[in-house]
Amino acid sequence: MDLDRAREYRSVYRVSFYATIVMLIIIPVQILVFVVTKIPATTIAWFELFRDSVVLGMFHADLFILINNVLIAVIYLAFYHSLKDVDKGMLQIGIMIGLIGIAAYISSNKTFELMALSRQYFLAAEGDAKLAIEAAGKASLAGWQGTAFDAYYVLNGIALFVISILMYRSDVYTKATATWGLLAAIFMIIPSTAGTLGLVCSLASLVPWYVFGVRFAKVFRALGRP
Repeated sequence: MDLDRAREYRSVYRVSFYATIVMLIIIPVQILVFVVTKIPATTIAWFELFRDSVVLGMFHADLFILINNVLIAVIYLAFYHSLKDVDKGMLQIGIMIGLIGIAAYISSNKTFELMALSRQYFLAAEGDAKLAIEAAGKASLAGWQGTAFDAYYVLNGIALFVISILMYRSDVYTKATATWGLLAAIFMIIPSTAGTLGLVCSLASLVPWYVFGVRFAKVFRALGRP
């Protein structure tokens, strides 16, 4: 990599380093919440969760995964500047696909819809009003992990695949880093909504992705230094 250009984008690498650190903190906390507390099984249970604990409701409704995806968008920018000398055109395609996936995920998330419906449900009088709000909640939950969610999973798997392959040809990242990214990309191709296989692949992808994150964070830190 041209050192003068590396210095030019130092602020991008520095911000991406801190974004990666926040992401690496959120992931184990999210897993711990999922292990310790149960995901609501019904619409009313979702409403009750938000009533009893807004923070837990946000965790289970994936608000913090949404935050992670915004951080990943910043990380993609650092990938772009550190890998564009390898194959700029292919990298642009990969990054574009990943950003489309992130946008799809943001549009699919229903955290604040469920929070608002929960509040309305417990303020409404018994009868038709509650039934209408419950129906709206069911619609939100049905749309949450639908087409947009699956598109996010697959498109970001493809983006990560492109980025990892280009890392093998880069003098900035090691081949070990590229291999961890490639493993995460392979598992991410299958959406978590695809039954038991999807759930297993989703959980399995977290291990190589976490190691990958630790490794590229070190690169960002080095590139972001004065």
